[in-house]
Amino acid sequence: MNKTELIAAIADKAGIAKKDADKALAAFIETVAAELKAGEKVALVGFGTFEVRERAARTGINPKTKEKIEIAASKAPVFKAGKAFKDAI
Repeated sequence: MNKTELIAAIADKAGIAKKDADKALAAFIETVAAELKAGEKVALVGFGTFEVRERAARTGINPKTKEKIEIAASKAPVFKAGKAFKDAI
């Protein structure tokens, strides 16, 4: 399912126009991104939790040249599915 299909499904299930479903999905994505950027967690009971995790700096190996390279520390967004969501699937 791509974004267009998701918007159509949301509009159908909620009984709203696709334009409104698109706005709602865009607002959800923007809000979650803003909260994660601010260092906050977004927990949706029954669905899951969005959070940012720190990745430590580490040494890696270039598979082509076998030479060691330094991989910088970074932050990565992570989604952890809730129990109810896992059970539904």
